[in-house]
Amino acid sequence: MRLFTVRNIIIFVLSFIVLLAFILIMVFSCNSKEKITAVEEEPFIIIEEQAASVPEENEVPAEIPLARTQGSAQTPASGASMSSLSGLSGRLQGLGVHVSEIDPVNYQNPNIDALRHMGVDQYLISYFEGENSFRENNFDRAILEYTASINSNNRFIEAYVSRANAYMKKREYTRAVEDYSRAISLDSGRAEIYNYRGFARTELRTGAEMNLAVEDFTRAANINRNYVDALVNRSYAYYYLGNYDRAIEDCDRIIALEPRNAAIWNRRGSCFYAKEDDDRAIRDFTQALALNENYAAALFNRASAWYNKRDYDKALADLNRCLSINPSYAAAYASRAKVYEAQGNTVSAAADTAAAGRYSR
Repeated sequence: MRLFTVRNIIIFVLSFIVLLAFILIMVFSCNSKEKITAVEEEPFIIIEEQAASVPEENEVPAEIPLARTQGSAQTPASGASMSSLSGLSGRLQGLGVHVSEIDPVNYQNPNIDALRHMGVDQYLISYFEGENSFRENNFDRAILEYTASINSNNRFIEAYVSRANAYMKKREYTRAVEDYSRAISLDSGRAEIYNYRGFARTELRTGAEMNLAVEDFTRAANINRNYVDALVNRSYAYYYLGNYDRAIEDCDRIIALEPRNAAIWNRRGSCFYAKEDDDRAIRDFTQALALNENYAAALFNRASAWYNKRDYDKALADLNRCLSINPSYAAAYASRAKVYEAQGNTVSAAADTAAAGRYSR
């Protein structure tokens, strides 16, 4: 009886060990599967607001004009680079195209040595090495590792996308476009990659590339009809190309999906302004301010429309509020100087002109 009991105990212990090993294998498999699935998710496209100190280039001109420029979109006034891509959560400034920080998929820091001992394929190890280098802002090293990953497996889409992201960091936009294109050739059904490639094309800042960007944003929106970020980006591209009616159509769709998106009310107001419809422009700028009362660019824009309507008191009030929010807004000083000139206040106009010169240096 005692031997039977001992044997049963031994069998029980062995069964428990086998069961525990099976559970650990299943847990590991689930975790590995979860990480692979995460690659397919869309981790980095969101709508972000332009910094208040830099007017978006899809807005009205940096200085209130005495007469509008006919037949073309306004050119960038601030001269800001479009690629302020430092840090993992930084904002992207310039050109008015809205994407979040372009980064690879944020895997937890993997233990590379452990992966090697587990027999993980070399292309994945190189890829994770690239991810680590990217997080360390060592983009040259990241590109080398992503390239090694691609050389080991030239059908691994994520390596092309991540290498394109690294090229974006280095402002090598043509190479970024090439890698996004290779990724698309492997899988033409991923809306976000079209959106990324469209963004890279807007960085090249030519009319031809902007037209190609429109095509990319359109493909993204066709794959995902509620892809707000692609619509936001396309609305800017249409604005840049002077196609204000199509830009307004995109803004209408975005507002239907995100009625509290102040930046899009401001963008649509900018389109109406460009079409010389000051009343509609003012209504949209006002709605943007109702959603964000400290939106300096919307105040600046509404002041421009008031100026065109020769309502100088309201233009002055908006510019005063704008400068109270952002006292170093050079364009607002230049615009307020024009308002003072229109009111015959030459002393204040001269002071604001001088202030605009100081802050624009």
